[in-house]
Amino acid sequence: MEIELETPFMQAHVADGVGWMTFNNPDRRNAMKLEMNHAVVQILGDFDASNEVRVVVMRGAGDKAFVSGADISEFDQHRSTPDGRANFEKAWTAANQAFATLKKPLIAMIHGFCIGGGLATALQADLRLCADDSQFAIPAARLGLGYQFGGIKKLVHIVGPTLAAEIMLTARKFDSGEAQQMGLVNQVVPAADLLDEVTKLAATIAANAPMTVQTAKASVLETFKDPERQDHDRINALVEACFMSDDYIEGRTAFMEKRTPQFQGK
Repeated sequence: MEIELETPFMQAHVADGVGWMTFNNPDRRNAMKLEMNHAVVQILGDFDASNEVRVVVMRGAGDKAFVSGADISEFDQHRSTPDGRANFEKAWTAANQAFATLKKPLIAMIHGFCIGGGLATALQADLRLCADDSQFAIPAARLGLGYQFGGIKKLVHIVGPTLAAEIMLTARKFDSGEAQQMGLVNQVVPAADLLDEVTKLAATIAANAPMTVQTAKASVLETFKDPERQDHDRINALVEACFMSDDYIEGRTAFMEKRTPQFQGK
C-alpha cells in the first residue's frame, strides 16, 4: 500500500506489517529539504494510526546515503534570516516531535553517508543497522552552526559524554566499525545483505505482541527524560494493559500448545 504525499522527495508504503519511509533525494545524497520534514510528520502519523503497521523502517533512496544532512543549497532561502530560521526550526521541531511520539518501533537502515541532520535522524530510531560502507559525522563545527541541546542530549545518552564530545568537537568522519564500537549502531552487515537483514529484523518484531513491544519502547524512551519528569504511572498502566490483553492469553496458550502465537494487538 502506497501513501500519497505532496512531495516527491519522500516515499512511504506498507508491506507485511512494516511501514517503509524513504528519504528520496538521491541526487543530493538524500539531503533533507524543508518539505521533507513536513512529509515525515504525515508519514509517521499515518503509520502510527494504522492497524496494519507494527514496525517502521526508515531508509535512504539509492546506494550512496541514508541522509547526508540538511540541504545546504536551501540555507540562503530558509536559514539566512531570523524569520527563515524560525520557520525552518518549526518544521524540524515538528518532524522531531513526530519521531518522539511514534509509539511503534522504528528501525534505521543506514548505508553510505549518515551525516549531520542525517545522524540526528538516525538517532531517532530504536534500532540502527548499517552497511559496512557507512560513514558518520556531525560537521556542525565546520559550518559554524549552532547545535540544539536536545540533539546533544540524545547523542550523550546513546554513546556517553566523552564520545559525544569527540563527535561534536572534531566534526570528523568515522566508519561503521567505529560506530558499532561507540554503541551508535546495533549491527554492521555487508552492504549487499543490509536490506535482507533489516527485513528479517522488522519481521521478527512485527510477529511479537504489539502492546508489549510498544510498552518496552515507551519504557526505554522514558529513561531519556530527567528522573523528576519520568512518568512511571503511565508506564505502569501500559504494563498492566499488557497483562489484561487478549494477546497475553494468546501468548500463554500458544506456549502451552507449542505453536507460534498469533497476536492481534489487543
